[in-house]
Amino acid sequence: MSSSLSDRSGPVEGAAATSDPLRPSDHIDSAPVDDGEINQPKLGVVGWLRWGWRQLTSMRVALVLLLILAIAAIPGSVFPQRTADPNGVVQYKQNNPDLFPVLDALRMFDVYSSPWFSAIYLLLFISLIGCIIPRIRHHAKALRAAPPRTPARLDRLEHHRAVVLEDGAAAASIDIAQKQLKALGYRVARYDRGRTWSVSAERGYWRETGNLVFHIALVGVLVTVGIGGGFAYTGQRVVIEGDSYVNTLIDYNSINRGRFVADDSFQPYALTLDSFDITYEDFGTPGAGQAGNFAANLTVRDVDGSTRKGTVRVNHPLHVGGDSVYLLGNGYAPMITVRNAEGEVVRSGPVEFLPQDSSMTSLGVVKVTDGMPEQLGMIGFLYPTPLKLKTGAYTSVHGALTLPLLTLDVYQGDLGIDGGKPVSVFELNTDGLEKLNGRGTETKSLELEPGQTAELPNGLGTVTFEDASPEGAKDSLQSVKRYVSLQIHHDASAPWVLAFALLALAGLSLALFIPRRRMWVKATTGDDDRIHLEYAALARGDDPTLAAAVDDLVRGHERLLEAAAPKGATPAQGV
Repeated sequence: MSSSLSDRSGPVEGAAATSDPLRPSDHIDSAPVDDGEINQPKLGVVGWLRWGWRQLTSMRVALVLLLILAIAAIPGSVFPQRTADPNGVVQYKQNNPDLFPVLDALRMFDVYSSPWFSAIYLLLFISLIGCIIPRIRHHAKALRAAPPRTPARLDRLEHHRAVVLEDGAAAASIDIAQKQLKALGYRVARYDRGRTWSVSAERGYWRETGNLVFHIALVGVLVTVGIGGGFAYTGQRVVIEGDSYVNTLIDYNSINRGRFVADDSFQPYALTLDSFDITYEDFGTPGAGQAGNFAANLTVRDVDGSTRKGTVRVNHPLHVGGDSVYLLGNGYAPMITVRNAEGEVVRSGPVEFLPQDSSMTSLGVVKVTDGMPEQLGMIGFLYPTPLKLKTGAYTSVHGALTLPLLTLDVYQGDLGIDGGKPVSVFELNTDGLEKLNGRGTETKSLELEPGQTAELPNGLGTVTFEDASPEGAKDSLQSVKRYVSLQIHHDASAPWVLAFALLALAGLSLALFIPRRRMWVKATTGDDDRIHLEYAALARGDDPTLAAAVDDLVRGHERLLEAAAPKGATPAQGV
């Protein structure tokens, strides 16, 4: 008989493989056995687009994009950014002239406005939106749905307890359990059938709600930062002691503004730098020469015309006209006057020198564009407390103005200012210029103390290092004016970003600390008229407190049953 069945099965299977109308043409049995080709459906353009959309809007891809965005933001912390530290960008260019063009082409100094960072940002935004919308619909549907039916075999669940009641009513015991679970915050539903009564309960929907709130808040942060950036601006202004700054577009040294910031969008307040306070550790003390307690003392003229005093310290900005004024840096600005051979003043005023070390050895550039036979450029070093080395070079050993010294190397020729290209005031391109004194020439560098005047090489005129000390000063501690570098930042979206960040933190707390669990209590009347009570629970994810929760439910239910039972009734017995 076995042989007969075997003989008959072959033709039948073969026929089914070739002619069974219930099998699709690409079924594994529809092709010959010796043909290894598998026919897959062609996706087409629409199919590939749907596949790409599903991949992009998956939570896995959203997490990957979030990680990539965090990694992409790292260069913004490694390299100085033009929006936050333009002087740092200039200094980096001076220190790394070969590497700077490569990094600048990669937008490493404008990371957060670069195309590649914006692309990651936009993809993350789309991915989060695509993840959130279906989950909101699913969560809303789950909130309206009743708890699931009680499983037929509760004893298959890991956290299962059983109790036998010698007397009592099964329905009444489930009524008590229903009230108990409802008091514990569960959503409940009754499922009674025949000789079985049960209540199904679940809670923890706040966990998914918190998860959704977290992701919605994250989208809110992205939207707020994206839109708010269009109305924000960050500018830098160098202010010398005694000078003022008016909050208008033309009064900034540099500014980065959003695309929606118009030329007349600035609040017309004014700031005057009255003085800059700084302390240095004295010689012979730990950290001698180190600076501390930076404070820029300002007079503020508000938008309404009123004036007040204000102070800007590191990490303690001054708020005025909806802007935040930060202290970025400081330095010395020696007063330098240049006269030509006829004694006419061709250049006079303070020059900002950039600090080169912690002892305030400072580098500056003086440019004389008119009034001379040829344009002059001077590279100067200011040594607040000079010390001459064995090599003949100078260095500063302290940041305070103790007998300050100014050295100048003079160059003559075309400074490149009239070529139409922007030129930094802190740089002097010496290519094509004739060096008139200093190292490599027969004439020494000019050395000046406050109040002294020196002859320029080749009889071109004189240069004076003006003494800025107040009248009656007995030392040189105020002989050179100081300047501060201020950053003015306006961002009306900051409170919204903070609000969404706090909302994300609240949602994350709900998602992490609220367990999602289901509970069941079932009462069955046996043939012996005893009531068999079963308790069981199931958690979505890890829930280390689930077993204890079931035990607490059993004990609480027993107490409630005892309280509701008439005197003399037989207590429940565990199984």
